[in-house]
Amino acid sequence: MAMKGSGDADLAVIDEFDGGVGWIAYPEETMERASHALSVDGDVWVLDPVDADGVDDLLADLDGEVAGTVVCLDRHKRDAAAIATRHDVPVYVPDWMTGVATELDAPVERFAREVGGLRAITVRDSSIPPWQEVGLYDEDGGTLYVPEAVGTSSYMRTGGETLGVHPMLRLFPPRRALGGIDPERVLCGHGAGVMEDGGRALAAALDGSRGNAPGLYAKTLREFLG
Repeated sequence: MAMKGSGDADLAVIDEFDGGVGWIAYPEETMERASHALSVDGDVWVLDPVDADGVDDLLADLDGEVAGTVVCLDRHKRDAAAIATRHDVPVYVPDWMTGVATELDAPVERFAREVGGLRAITVRDSSIPPWQEVGLYDEDGGTLYVPEAVGTSSYMRTGGETLGVHPMLRLFPPRRALGGIDPERVLCGHGAGVMEDGGRALAAALDGSRGNAPGLYAKTLREFLG
């Protein structure tokens, strides 16, 4: 199984709820790159999107017009520029995120503490390892989006975890950034979202991060050795 899919996509809808939708363009890939769109106050925001036939149909089903695409992780440029260009809107990038805006072939707008009514949460801004990540929180709608620090893809979770902390952050999970947030649902940049009791799943992921780390690393090693 390839880490990242390419060529003809085979879009699969993974998260559907009032005011939002998520999809995976290449469901067979290992990384399970998930994309999302949220409708907030009459505008549709497209987060870390991977393009595929059918994406525009999903966006059209939401309330409002596409206002912009958003890059929430420095490694998640994905197809944000292509979709933004198609809808004649900018790509939004946090004003502290470096090395991204100049690589996007589309107009770029910067944002600080919020974008389109979504509260921006700096999850990580580090050079070692290089990692710049922002989460977006629609508090009224009960939706938290976290692009990388937590996820549900198989390589992020042990068998008993609903939501798992990224393997590289297991020993130092982002408690300061994400602790205390109690969303109804947690959407992830990798894997399907947690659609109920998101706050509980998030708290469990952060609390169990270190303790479950050996099990996750052992699982990864077994899968690597085949």
